[in-house]
Amino acid sequence: MKIILASGSPRRAKILEALGVEFSIIKTDAREVSYDDDPRRTVTENALAKGAAIKDRNVLSADTIVWYDNRIYGKPSSLDQAREFLRVLRGKTHTVFTGVAFNGEVKVVESAVKFRQLTEDEINEYVDRVKPLDRAGAYDIDESGEFIVESYSGSYENIMGLPVEPLKEWGIIE
Repeated sequence: MKIILASGSPRRAKILEALGVEFSIIKTDAREVSYDDDPRRTVTENALAKGAAIKDRNVLSADTIVWYDNRIYGKPSSLDQAREFLRVLRGKTHTVFTGVAFNGEVKVVESAVKFRQLTEDEINEYVDRVKPLDRAGAYDIDESGEFIVESYSGSYENIMGLPVEPLKEWGIIE
């Protein structure tokens, strides 16, 4: 089955390619919402909006956020804000929520990530190396993640932005 990925995320494309999924990419300009008190609602509504922006079948879309202390950490708007996010999250465990939508059905997957107790120099080095402006929480576990992540539980692919469990349930992969 060929699908349409409603996302410009290179991490999501990397996961689908590794799984052998045939897909094309269409980026959407869907308006995103953010509810600090309800991260599940946030990723659900955003994933559905991205998918609905494409009038076709077999559309896969997703939204990923980092949630800590009743606050959503989405994509930072600047490298300074990325550094601020990492300062808040250093030494702490946060939750990664990803809402995945396929043809109007949504699944939400959670994972927990604990950051190392990062120094200011380590934060600056990471941000300068990765330039994490398009990454929820200002980091990418798959790109130099070992530098900042102490441990995690749950789906690694979820932390990257596209958990495989819903893809199996929908028959996209075996």
